[in-house]
Amino acid sequence: MLSNNNAAANIAVRDVKAARAFYQGILGLEEVSHMDDDVLVLKSGESVIVVYRSEFAGTNKATSVTWSVGQEIDSIVKDLRSKGVPFEHYDMPGTTLDGDIHVGHGMKVAWFKDPDGNILNVIDQ
Repeated sequence: MLSNNNAAANIAVRDVKAARAFYQGILGLEEVSHMDDDVLVLKSGESVIVVYRSEFAGTNKATSVTWSVGQEIDSIVKDLRSKGVPFEHYDMPGTTLDGDIHVGHGMKVAWFKDPDGNILNVIDQ
């Protein structure tokens, strides 16, 4: 029923202005539109990310958005680190930490958070 339709990631934030600075300035996403001061739509590849003001910002304890970046993972992590983005390190059985990148289970993945604590990641898949 929905397999031929695009989907969007939705990310709750406290401060849309700070989120815009992070998602556009740090991550390099392009603004598609903003409905008002409470909603920002950003383009990422062929998909969109909807950033919206919510009192529940940062309460999700799981990954909100994953970017599949392939072989670029090392350079992307290095670039984000140079922009001051701190990375999360998790105790994950079967993986080792190579700098800020978890390696194991046939993948390389790095997690980081936006200013509201939403968990994001890049993966080499």
